[in-house]
Amino acid sequence: MASIEAHNVCKTYPSRDGDVVALDNVSLKVTDSEFVSILGPSGCGKSTLLRILDGLTKADSGTLLMDGRPIERPTQERGFVFQSFNLFPWRTVRGNIEFGMEIKGVPKSERHSVAQRLVELVGLTGFERKYPHELSGGMQQRVGIARALAIDPAVLLMDEPFGALDAQTREDMQDELLRVWAAARKTVLFVTHSIEEAIYLSDRVLIMTPRPGRILADIHVPFTRPRSESHRTLPEFSALRHDIHSRLKAVR
Repeated sequence: MASIEAHNVCKTYPSRDGDVVALDNVSLKVTDSEFVSILGPSGCGKSTLLRILDGLTKADSGTLLMDGRPIERPTQERGFVFQSFNLFPWRTVRGNIEFGMEIKGVPKSERHSVAQRLVELVGLTGFERKYPHELSGGMQQRVGIARALAIDPAVLLMDEPFGALDAQTREDMQDELLRVWAAARKTVLFVTHSIEEAIYLSDRVLIMTPRPGRILADIHVPFTRPRSESHRTLPEFSALRHDIHSRLKAVR
């Protein structure tokens, strides 16, 4: 079981032109094995909220909990996937995946076994000895996902992981992520700018207001799983996309 939640979280950044309120009384909860996306305009605090939930950034006030326990610092209970691939260029695919396990002191034989299982899970069999510069953007992001999964986190926090990919690769990676999520059943909080991506991936979509960021709406996604390309063509999918777009446009 793994849940993550925030209650009345506030965050302000000082600047030369005066304080910038990034988050104002933000509350949310993601339950066990749930896939929730956060949508909102640029600068609304989506990434800040994700970093606060991981313990990378300190909130000014509010309560942060994982399974009912306070979140005070980054731990390996939570895996973070960044928009930039953040791979070590001097490490192979396998070496990047094994990095977190090395830090934990996992024995070499076990690291190799786990890494190989994840290589197969994310569809990179045959690329174990390749270096990041030898991989496409989509393949690099698969390594990033596998590296996050290697520490066996209960919660996966993903900050626009497909934002730098071309449209076709992005759709392919969405399907890949859903396949991996179905196999691993992690609790996922996913930040994105794409309405269609949020609907396609998620159980719920949270909409944030422009800065200062607040939760404007919490929308249930009614479509069955597993998801497929056919879902994108449903009239109900189009209607939900239009509804979310209208809500975002209304608060710009």
